[in-house]
Amino acid sequence: MDDQKRRDAGMNVRRKVLGNAWVDKSIANRNAFNTDFQDLITRYAWGEIWTRPHFDERTRRVLVIGTMVALGQWDEFRLHVRAALAEGGFTPDDIKEILLQQAIYCGVPAANHAVKEASAIVQELGLLKT
Repeated sequence: MDDQKRRDAGMNVRRKVLGNAWVDKSIANRNAFNTDFQDLITRYAWGEIWTRPHFDERTRRVLVIGTMVALGQWDEFRLHVRAALAEGGFTPDDIKEILLQQAIYCGVPAANHAVKEASAIVQELGLLKT
């Protein structure tokens, strides 16, 4: 696959996973400093990795959310939790199960913070059960 095909495939997956509004905002915020980075992640993270056939999109979302907890990358965590709930067909219970699993493998402090962050997103999206 050449770079343009990889870029196009990556942009399609990126839009499907994160939603058009988020991707459009990222494109609008491109500048001379970050354009090359945006192109890199579009071609490789989205166009090379997310398009691989072995894992389905749901599995990749679970992996990314869990990895962001492990790494303490809270901006990316919030982005992917919101996208999973709004675009990916995940329920709050799906997110909760990921976080319970991560509490064991990443530690309770990381999961505790993740629960706080995810709870705010669930509430913001109006998905909180009483």
